[in-house]
Amino acid sequence: MDIDDLLAEVTADAVPQETRDLQELTRCWVAERVAPELLVWPESLMERVLARVRSQIELVEEQTGNMDPKTNFKLIIIQTELERFKFLVRSFLRTRIAKIDTHPLHTLHLHTSQPTLLSPSELSYLTAHHALLSNHYASSFLSQFPASLQKLDDTTGGISMIDSPDEHKAVFVRCLRDVGVVRVDGTEREFEMRRGDVWVVRWSAVRQWVVGGDCELI
Repeated sequence: MDIDDLLAEVTADAVPQETRDLQELTRCWVAERVAPELLVWPESLMERVLARVRSQIELVEEQTGNMDPKTNFKLIIIQTELERFKFLVRSFLRTRIAKIDTHPLHTLHLHTSQPTLLSPSELSYLTAHHALLSNHYASSFLSQFPASLQKLDDTTGGISMIDSPDEHKAVFVRCLRDVGVVRVDGTEREFEMRRGDVWVVRWSAVRQWVVGGDCELI
């Protein structure tokens, strides 16, 4: 670790957990909105955030109606902070649900090999959503096709019927640690990513470093 890493670690320890959670939630929100595919569900972070939101709502409900000016001013601050958390959580969840709706089969297959991808609620939603779509397609037109042509996830002939996100979409990425030379698949392009650099590059080229925490989407 260099001096910058040590200073960052000391600074992080001095920051309250609530502030760190807000910063992490904001980063997750930005990353989810920018990444073309669904990212791993941040379970521990969301548990802390949702627990805090619930406790703050209970506090506001208990203290509402108190005539003490100091208490009323404190409630205004709490409600303002609470609305900021609620906005980020709602937008984050809606972004994930939109990706699930757009690529349900892809997400379902990906969750099979990556169980931490979805939260339990998201998995329930995806399962119900996929069942409704399958029943609708079957009753509308698929039942009239031969059995071999009724599969929604057919991959025969080297052509997949599963609609997947565009892995070659360009994203803005900031390098948090030295990564080294990055090569873009399918091209002769390669470049070196160093700490502090900002690049516009294909998602497929930097996915592993974003997931590993060496880079962040902006």
